[in-house]
Amino acid sequence: MKLLEAKDHLEMSRLAADIILEQVCNKSNSVLGLATGGTVLKTYQELILNHKENDISFAQVRTFNLDEYVGLSKKHENSYHSYMQKHLFNHIDIQSSNTFLPNGEAEDLERECISYEAMIDHMGGIDLQLLGIGQNGHIGFNEPGTSFNSKTHIIELEESTKLANSRYFNSLDEVPTHAVTMGISTIMQSRKILLLASGQHKASILHQLFKSDVTLDIPATILRNHPNVIIIADQEALSELHQLEGNVYAQ
Repeated sequence: MKLLEAKDHLEMSRLAADIILEQVCNKSNSVLGLATGGTVLKTYQELILNHKENDISFAQVRTFNLDEYVGLSKKHENSYHSYMQKHLFNHIDIQSSNTFLPNGEAEDLERECISYEAMIDHMGGIDLQLLGIGQNGHIGFNEPGTSFNSKTHIIELEESTKLANSRYFNSLDEVPTHAVTMGISTIMQSRKILLLASGQHKASILHQLFKSDVTLDIPATILRNHPNVIIIADQEALSELHQLEGNVYAQ
């Protein structure tokens, strides 16, 4: 894994956007795996800025989102469908027919998981997968204990995950209990992975990512077995991690 140190969240976001833009410029029909949440928000803002100011086109790009809540309407303000429209898709020239998210309202969720996995395969797999990391080490919504061999599946969210996401809802009770998520195996098949971490609250799990054994208890540790992972973290997120000589490059 290659670790890039950013001084703050904004620099982290700009570095991440640069890597995504390089991918798109080198391959105009790239398949991007996308994430949601607060960590990646400014990265998307940087992509929008480059699209508008530098004429970077996303017209041929295909995207697959990591996950979606079970039971939320696509139009619900806290669905990831709404998030992506509001924070990225409505502001760039991507074709709606090229954007894919799991359908958390599907009548047959098991079939939806199989279909989503098949669509990723049909598109040739993911060129660049963007990830955040949960405080319990989850990637996507793959909670601790999830099999490293898992494909797209339905997951019950841990209380810590629901609590972390409750800031987007009126109360903890409104947070969905389940989600459809890409599996760990699906993520690991991506040709390149870009993981972002920002803030003091991510310092402990980032330290564990580098120092712990590869374990189901910390799903993100499987990334250490991937041949092409870039982690960008700001100084607060790196505060508990001793810098690893040869892996940390101050920007």
